[in-house]
Amino acid sequence: MLKIGLTGGIGSGKSIVGKAFEMMEIPVYVADFEAKRLMISNVELRSLLISRFGDQIYDVNFNLNRKLLAEIVFNDSEALKDINSIVHPAVRKDFIGWCEQHSQTPYVIQESAIIFESGLYKNFDKIITVTAEEEIRIQRVIERDSMSRELIMERMKSQLSESVRIEKADFVIYNNTELILPQIERIDKQIRSFVEK
Repeated sequence: MLKIGLTGGIGSGKSIVGKAFEMMEIPVYVADFEAKRLMISNVELRSLLISRFGDQIYDVNFNLNRKLLAEIVFNDSEALKDINSIVHPAVRKDFIGWCEQHSQTPYVIQESAIIFESGLYKNFDKIITVTAEEEIRIQRVIERDSMSRELIMERMKSQLSESVRIEKADFVIYNNTELILPQIERIDKQIRSFVEK
C-alpha cells in the first residue's frame, strides 16, 4: 500500500480533490480535521497543550477554544513551533494506525496544507499538489470564509510559494478553469501502476 500526500495552498481546492478521491473509494485522512479531533479526545495531547498554553484553552467540558489558541499561535512564531511539535507527532501516530485499518486498498491519501513545511513529505511515497491562480484562490476563500483580502494575502505569504510546491510535487492538479476529474483519474491510474509493479 502506498502513502500519498495531498497538499495545496489556501483556496487551491485540495479538499475538493480529496473528496473526489474518496468517491473513487480511496481512503483520505484529513490531517487538519483529525488534529482538531485529537486535541479534544486524546488525553495525553490535551495535557501537553494545557501545560504549554494554559488551561484557558479548554472549557470545563474539554472543548477547545480554537479562537483563543489561534490568536496565541498566529501572533507568536515560537508558540506556532511549539504547537506543531506537540500536535504533529500525535497526528502521525494516529495516521499510522489509520493506515493499518485500510491496508487492503492500493493506496491511501493524507490531505495536509503543510506537507513540505513540516517535513511530512518524507513519510509519503508520492506527493500531489493542487494549485490555482492567486486571484481565483483569493475569491474562493472570500466566498467560503468571508475573510478579508488582506488576511488571505497574509496567510498566503506565510505559506510555501506555489512554484516551490509545484517543483517539489510528483503530480500537479491545476484547479483554475480546467476539469479536475480527468486529472485525478490520470493520477489514480499512474499511482495504481506503481502499486502493481
